[in-house]
Amino acid sequence: MTLPNTPAALARFIDHTLVRPDATVRDIEKLCAEAREHNFYSVSVNGSWIVEARHFLEGSDVKVGCSVGFPLGAMPADVKRFETEAAIDDGAHEIDVVLNVGRLKGGDDKFVLRELCDVVEAADERPVKVILETCLLTHEEKIRACKLVVESGARFIKTSTGLSTVGATVEDVKLLRETVGPKFGVKAAGGIRNTQTALAMIAAGANRLGTSASVAIVAGLADPKA
Repeated sequence: MTLPNTPAALARFIDHTLVRPDATVRDIEKLCAEAREHNFYSVSVNGSWIVEARHFLEGSDVKVGCSVGFPLGAMPADVKRFETEAAIDDGAHEIDVVLNVGRLKGGDDKFVLRELCDVVEAADERPVKVILETCLLTHEEKIRACKLVVESGARFIKTSTGLSTVGATVEDVKLLRETVGPKFGVKAAGGIRNTQTALAMIAAGANRLGTSASVAIVAGLADPKA
């Protein structure tokens, strides 16, 4: 993959993320102002902030993404579907849903696929990114998960919530890219805090990055010493 060589080009890879439980409306406003200034691809927020994020980004090209089933992914499938429907009703452009890791590890692929298909259907043609939490999965489980995500009709496979034991790794991004092929979306998230790491993830095959350090990352490309 061709690496971005300007801050503006790198910004278009980034979902500028704020999913802390203590985030306030002023924090969301600041997030959106930064996204406007740098023209990040999207902001990624928890569901209760979609309406506010849409308001703060009105008139811009920045999209609003929403976390669903976050961060554990272990709630009933109907809850994930309802969360997705509510997010779409509030104006979300994209959905990041956490896969049910325990069901996958237990070999219940039918459950996992059915749940993901329900979320994709509820998203009503908006892109769905499925979070695997790769640090909790074996090599074989990562490959099985990728195949289920592709079959579900989702658009992206995503490494991590950023809240488990390890975030994105170059090795996992390479594996996901090799498994889903060249045209499917791969999002790296978790622990991406500087320009060097961001570019390494893109070189490994990521075409989207989830990070809260977005401003520092694009600034680092403008000034390699930053």
